[in-house]
Amino acid sequence: MGYGTDEAAEQPITELDSETSWQLLSSGALGRLALSVSGRVDIFPVNYVVHEGKVYFRTAEGSKLVELTIHRDVAFEVDEIAEKSGWSVIVHGTARRLQKLSEVAAADELPLRSWLATPKFNYVEITPTEITGRRLIFSDEPER
Repeated sequence: MGYGTDEAAEQPITELDSETSWQLLSSGALGRLALSVSGRVDIFPVNYVVHEGKVYFRTAEGSKLVELTIHRDVAFEVDEIAEKSGWSVIVHGTARRLQKLSEVAAADELPLRSWLATPKFNYVEITPTEITGRRLIFSDEPER
C-alpha cells in the first residue's frame, strides 16, 4: 500500500500511491482549501467528505464562494500528525458550486456536517486532476 515495509520505515519521506492517498483522504474530516482570493492565494479550513472520487464541502456566501466561481483551480490538503509519524495528502482539481436541485439533494445525504453553528447552504464539489500523498517518519535532525 505504499508504506508498512521495513524500507519505508527507514525513509523519512515515502511517496504514497493514489489508492493509499485516497484511503487516507477519505479517513479525514477537516482539510484546508487553497485558492486565489482577490489576487492572492488564501487558505480556508473546511469540513469535507469524499464520495465517489470527489471532495465535497459546504460554505456560506462570501469571498470564498465568489472566488471559486471566478478561479475554479484549487488545491486541497489533509494531513495527520502523530507522535512519531504523519501523512499528508494534496488534491489539485477544479471546484464548482452545486446548483442543480438533484445534486444538492444528493449532497444533503452525504455525512457532511459543519463543526460550527453557522449557516452554510452552498455545496462545493472538487473534481481532482491529481492526488499525491506522503508518509512522514519523524526523527532527530542529522548531525551537520
